[in-house]
Amino acid sequence: MPETTPADPSARIVVIGAGVVGAALADELITRGAQNVTLVDQGPLYHTGGSSSHAPGFVFQTSPSRTMCQLAQRTMNKLDGLELDGKPLSARVGGLELASTPGQLQEIKRRYGFARAWGVPAKLLTPEQTVELWPGLDVTQILGALHTPTDGVVYSARAVEFQARRAEAGGATVMGLTRVVEVETEDGRVTGVLVEDATTGEDRRTIPADIVVAAGGIWGHPLAKLGGMRLPMHPMEHGFAWTAPVPELPGTAPDGTPLADNEPGRPIIRHQGSGLYFREFGNRIGIGAYEHRPIPLAPEDLTDTPELLSTGQEPAKRAFTQEDFEFCRAETARFFPAIKDLPLEDEFNGVFSFTPDGGPMLGPSSTVEGFWAAQAIWVTQSAGCAEVVAEWILTGHPGIDTHGLDLNRFDPDLLSDEWIRGKASESYDEVYDVHFPHQDTTITRGLKTSPFHTRIQDAGGVFSEANGWERALWHQQNASLFSDPEFLSRAPKAFGASAQAPSALDDAAVSNDIDAPVPVAVPRRDAWDQVNWSPIAAAEAWATRNRVAMYDMSSLTRYRVKGAGATAWLEGLTSNKIGKTVGAVTYALMLDQRGGILSDVTVARLDDEEYFIGANGPLDLDRLTGLLPASGTVHIEDITTSTCCIGLWGPHARDVLEPLTEGDVSHEGLKYFRSAKIRVAGVPVLALRVSYVGELGWELYTQAAHGLRLWDQIAAAGAPYGIIPAGRAAFSSLRLEKGYRSFGTDMTREDTPEDAGLGFAVRMEKEGGFIGQDALRERSTNGRRLVAFGARLDAGRPEAGAAVLAAGTDKVIGWVTSADFGYVTGQVIGLAWVPVEYAEVGTALSILRFGTEIQAEVLAEPVYDAGMARIRR
Repeated sequence: MPETTPADPSARIVVIGAGVVGAALADELITRGAQNVTLVDQGPLYHTGGSSSHAPGFVFQTSPSRTMCQLAQRTMNKLDGLELDGKPLSARVGGLELASTPGQLQEIKRRYGFARAWGVPAKLLTPEQTVELWPGLDVTQILGALHTPTDGVVYSARAVEFQARRAEAGGATVMGLTRVVEVETEDGRVTGVLVEDATTGEDRRTIPADIVVAAGGIWGHPLAKLGGMRLPMHPMEHGFAWTAPVPELPGTAPDGTPLADNEPGRPIIRHQGSGLYFREFGNRIGIGAYEHRPIPLAPEDLTDTPELLSTGQEPAKRAFTQEDFEFCRAETARFFPAIKDLPLEDEFNGVFSFTPDGGPMLGPSSTVEGFWAAQAIWVTQSAGCAEVVAEWILTGHPGIDTHGLDLNRFDPDLLSDEWIRGKASESYDEVYDVHFPHQDTTITRGLKTSPFHTRIQDAGGVFSEANGWERALWHQQNASLFSDPEFLSRAPKAFGASAQAPSALDDAAVSNDIDAPVPVAVPRRDAWDQVNWSPIAAAEAWATRNRVAMYDMSSLTRYRVKGAGATAWLEGLTSNKIGKTVGAVTYALMLDQRGGILSDVTVARLDDEEYFIGANGPLDLDRLTGLLPASGTVHIEDITTSTCCIGLWGPHARDVLEPLTEGDVSHEGLKYFRSAKIRVAGVPVLALRVSYVGELGWELYTQAAHGLRLWDQIAAAGAPYGIIPAGRAAFSSLRLEKGYRSFGTDMTREDTPEDAGLGFAVRMEKEGGFIGQDALRERSTNGRRLVAFGARLDAGRPEAGAAVLAAGTDKVIGWVTSADFGYVTGQVIGLAWVPVEYAEVGTALSILRFGTEIQAEVLAEPVYDAGMARIRR
């Protein structure tokens, strides 16, 4: 994300789109002191014809994503108690998520854990309690339910009008029937918007602007193009209908108050197993259907304002496709039999925007200064997103973790029309599905493959996808390791009261003798843990710890930075000292102005003013490019796809590499965290002596054209040592045993280096300073810590977002960021955020998994090879 300068309160800000997001944004800007805000929409105020005009307004706050939950919470909190003409903008009638199969029951228990972690009041109900809360439901169809009493409904059209009118009362200009034709720029920055009368196409004029925000909902893709952006979002049709009046419904709230036509008195209901939701609309039932074929709609096929005015047909309402709706209608009747024979009324296919990962598109453009997006936002997160964008514009800081919201989070090379449409369709198809932590996409696979791909396929590689890359999780051929005479297994680590040792760390299996065989435990796992997992991962971990393994690390993002002033430039952007001797490798952080972590990077100094950077993805390149010196002397090049990388790790790594190498790869010749340009089997290689798995070895980089030879030669040289290709499933476990953090998963811009356990990567005395240094001097901690924990191996892997409780209490104190089976340490190993008073080694914790508490303990780090002897030899 580019650095943003806080906007002056007098800056001319034009918000395009007066729907539930644009109206909220104008309101938030005015509330924060902006003095010159204009809100425009092509439709008539305040029912403009977009998604906000027909949205059912359900707000289920619970989500696996902490950020998305926070945005929903902010939305409900803002609208609480507000009224327009004596009518409320929202109603916290609660949410009710039904389970009708054992698998769905597990899912609502999982969601109960998310709710607890993020502070959403929640309770698991029996079938009888569910029917007591919602009379008329068929108790025989229900195994249980999740009740979230603070969820509710936002009356979106009402919320739009209230927020727009309040912004107008605060000084904003609000204009309907005004279409934006062009965003005008000069020298790469916004100067205004060219508009016309939306009914006639005439009366063209320019509204001067310093900042323009596209908040046009389903028109977001073409609107973004006006500002030089290509947003991966796509309109999709979604079936919705009301039943005729239901005699069995009282038409009143629980206290007897009569309900208006669009008001519910009981909780809104969702049944993910059937891909549907429904709620009361007075004495009728409104049903929304996700369990139908995806129906993408080309943005250019949306109808226009003249048609809306002449026919009353809203652009975001399309012709109802009865055949797509029938399944969900029947399923609703299964749960609520009173509607079985009732006709449907007011049926239509509503249009909403979908993105590849279901997240919003927020932030500033990288190409046009002053152009912003607040797109692909549903009512659920509407006011929350508006708060974030307003804060971001006016202070330069969004005040929340944005790595999953930033519009630049996707690799631009992926953004073909086919990929955008396919991913949006997949996102629609899965919006109510159970999302497993290791679930993969099926869309446009094979976009990026390394030179080693065919060799990995030959080894039976089972692939996952990340940022377009195909990456092996494990290799079927390595199942043979279980019958290898040297394969050594162990029992899971005894834990809790049954552990003989005083700590879960005291374990003879991880010996101080670095040449002693290292056994692994192969865990028992439940159905959830078997998704994209195989016991072969344990065998590959064993081979890495005892022999040597080759990992395809080509998907790692990497840049080359060079030019006069490169050293000084990078020093100012990174927390650690990187201008060391040529060949030095440095782990550093990139921070924001408040000291929050924006990324972690590995920087190798190749020459006086040339560096190799290992980074985390498109957001890093976007930010670094936006911060390049105006002199033009420093250049950055993304070399990810033109190069490849082998991670060669294990106690026999040097035995394999040394005979092939022109260059000194001895411990003295190429020390830990040093780099060198060498030749391996005649191939020019940049070797970085680093290891994300905690064993001796190197990351070996070369041009993609040389990759296959490098792989084959290393594989041949390693055969006498039992070399194998290993995959990401083993990698994940090994990195957690070593305590290595993953940006975006374990830490974000909401966290400081000290809190994340990364204080060693900060040099506060660094000459010249760095971004975030002053903030860290003032406040280096937020009062919480990222700690390692251990739990029973047979308890299963808690997933990111699992609630952490103080042992022996029902008090939620934190959440898990990542966890995996620790094959060598014989327990589940994970990382979790907890208050500082719970961060002491040995502190007992409980982890909530599927409604069951798992005993856990805070561990000293690293859990494996604390003395670093195995990696520094």
